[in-house]
This record gives sequence, C-alpha cells and structure tokens, in this order.
Amino acid sequence: MARGSPFSRLAMSSAPPAFATDIDAFIAWIELERGLSRHTRENYRRDLDQCAAWVARRGAADWRTLPGKEAGAWLQSLSQRQFAAASQARKLTALRVLARFLVRENLRPTDFSALLSAPRLPRRLPGTLSVEEVQRLIQAPSGGDPAALRDRALLELFYASGLRVSELAGLTLQQLDLTGGFLRVFGKGAKERVVPCGRRAQDALAAYLASGRPHFVKPRTRSELFLSNRGAALSRVGLWKIVKKYARRAGITQTVKPHLLRHSFASHLLGGGADLRAIQEMLGHASIATTQIYTAVAPERLLDHHAKFHPRNRRGAKTP
Repeated sequence: MARGSPFSRLAMSSAPPAFATDIDAFIAWIELERGLSRHTRENYRRDLDQCAAWVARRGAADWRTLPGKEAGAWLQSLSQRQFAAASQARKLTALRVLARFLVRENLRPTDFSALLSAPRLPRRLPGTLSVEEVQRLIQAPSGGDPAALRDRALLELFYASGLRVSELAGLTLQQLDLTGGFLRVFGKGAKERVVPCGRRAQDALAAYLASGRPHFVKPRTRSELFLSNRGAALSRVGLWKIVKKYARRAGITQTVKPHLLRHSFASHLLGGGADLRAIQEMLGHASIATTQIYTAVAPERLLDHHAKFHPRNRRGAKTP
C-alpha cells in the first residue's frame, strides 16, 4: 500500500523513507485486517519509527534487507538505556508483527525477528478492591440528578462486566440488551463476545436511560451509551476522572484506576467459585494463561481453605 493511502488514519511514518513505506503499509494492515485499536497502532508506529531511525544510522537500508542481528542490537540498546522491561517487550512485539507481515506479503524471504528474545517480565499481581470497597464506590454517586444516574450506572456496569476502559467508553446503545441482561462487546482485534451485566447494573442502566441520558443528548449526539456534558461519548480520561472522584468520596485510600475494577471483577468471581474459563471468556483474554494470574491468592485464604477442606486439618476434626 503506497504512502498517503486513504486507509491509514494515523499520521505518516517519520522514519527514513525506505523504512517508512513499509511501516505505513503495515499500520494500515493491522487496522484493516486485524482490527487493532488506534492506541495500539500509534504505539507500534512510534516503536518502529524509533527502531528504523536507529538502524538506519548504523547503515541499514530498509526493513526488507535488515539483518536480525541489527534488530537485536537495537533491543539491546534499549536495555542499556534502562527502558522498562514492559516497554522493551512491546517494542519487540511490534518488530515481530512487522516481520511476519513482510514475509506474508513476500517482501522479504525470512523473518528477521525469529531469533530475538523477549526480556523477562516481573510477575505483578493485579491490585483489587475488597467487596466492601466496591460497594462504597458504587454507592458514592448520590441523588437522582442526571450526572448521578449516569455515574452510578457506569460504576455498576464497570464492576458487573469487567470491561476494559476502552470497551466501556465505546459502548453503544445497540450493544446493550437490558431485557436479556447482557452486552455484545467488541474487544481487542475486533473480536465479539457476550458479557452478562447482572440485575443491579440492569436496574441502574434502566434508570439512566430513562431519566439521565436524555439530559446529555445534543443535536449531534450519536449512539454511545455514556455521554459527557457536551453530548459526546465519555473518553477514557473522562471515565478515569469519574472513578477517581468517587473513590475519593468513598474514602478508598489506595490509588484507584479504572482497570482496578476489572481486576476486582475477575478476582471476586474467582473467589466466589466461578470457572476460570468462564472468566476468561468474559474478560476477553485470548489465552487462559493471562487469566490465570488471578489464581494467585493471599496466604490467609490458602490457610483458610486448607483448614476447611483438608481431611487432616478440618476445623473440629478429631485427632486420633
């Protein structure tokens, strides 16, 4: 695809011209064929532009003839410059997807990323809120004014569905089935999944749709579910500000970001006995390995389960 193609919705690549042509074609491909989000595409473009500029200074001509060792040298330089392991891993992913695209399009015979290795990422357990903290958070929007109805419905749905922030911000009226009690969500890679939303979220959404959302509608308002005062869809930043405001009002001391409600949704379901594969489906994880991080539990809970269920350690069991 030539540079300047109408399919590319992002700014053109700032890499040297011999590299930029393939970057622009690649970005258009991951949008049209793989449905990756604008945020992901922007990150990939930035990472590839950085790599192209670095290897070009070392004499590389273009992606199609780039030796794998040059890509590896760039990744090594990131480590030496103390880039975070997560940033290095993302940049490596951008290189891998680009390399496979070039091979797929017959623009080079081999995958230059085949022997590149990813940095070891520390395993960090996701933070969660307690059930009591979530209850206080959801109850924080008080009153029956339109903003309170919107914010209460938003928080109820966030916790009830475990949606990603971008998915919640992009929800439309057409994706919501209040009668059936579920949402049709288009997640990463434009993959559709069905997510239950629960009775309390249904009730809060019904109240918002009846008495809250009409207040925010303006002549150019479209079908997005959650609206700002200007009648446009709430942005991810707007959602974050709402969550932060009510967390402070609810007296929650830890830093509360929107993704924390997604983590809490998964952890509380798992703690209640939900099947891990069902949680995987609701979260929209491509791999069960991603969902398994929620199986790491506190030592206190392990001790409690051992005391309840192990035949030699049940509370009240007689010792022979």
